[in-house]
Amino acid sequence: MNSGTHAGSPAEAADADLVDGYLPDDEVLATARARSADLGCGPLSAGAGATLRFLATTLRAKAVVEVGTGAGVSGLCLLRGMVDDGILTSIDIEPEYHRAARSAFREAGYPPGRTRLIMGRALDVLPRLTPGGYDLVFVDSAPIEYPSCYEKAVALLRPGGILAFHNVSGARVTDPSRRDPDTLALREVARAFREDERLVPALLPVGGGLLVAAIA
Repeated sequence: MNSGTHAGSPAEAADADLVDGYLPDDEVLATARARSADLGCGPLSAGAGATLRFLATTLRAKAVVEVGTGAGVSGLCLLRGMVDDGILTSIDIEPEYHRAARSAFREAGYPPGRTRLIMGRALDVLPRLTPGGYDLVFVDSAPIEYPSCYEKAVALLRPGGILAFHNVSGARVTDPSRRDPDTLALREVARAFREDERLVPALLPVGGGLLVAAIA
């Protein structure tokens, strides 16, 4: 008999609170989160943000791509883990998200040369970036685009680079009765990570589920 906690149990909720409260937001991140709420774009959880910073630091990342700028919460976490001269390329189709992110980066003290914000659809922009030229690619956009972003993102990574997709777990993915396009897309990209022999994958229980893989 399995004695572990079940999804949605009080113990699991307490664990999530502990993870997100372990490294609380400073003033800059808290302000960026408030802007996210005002814009209606759900920000990265504190635990997922700390994980991104950890990954970028471990890689000593100099070149990072994120798909989904939001109000700059994930970008701040990535920049804080990158080397001092590293450049973050952030892609989003919404101009107000870019404006909010620029404010966050400026308030954090990052000069304009540390970030490259590109307005457009990820599926159009990613093929124009340098193949094999990036240490980390983080995707937090419309789930329906995840399977298409996946192949394009893999092509951008150097050997040993890391791919990370946000919000790839939970009841919507595991419930077989869910057959909406977003859920099917999440299942597809999760399966692709698991079956791709180029990748060493893991699903981390932070935020809405952080699906990561290293290029072998």
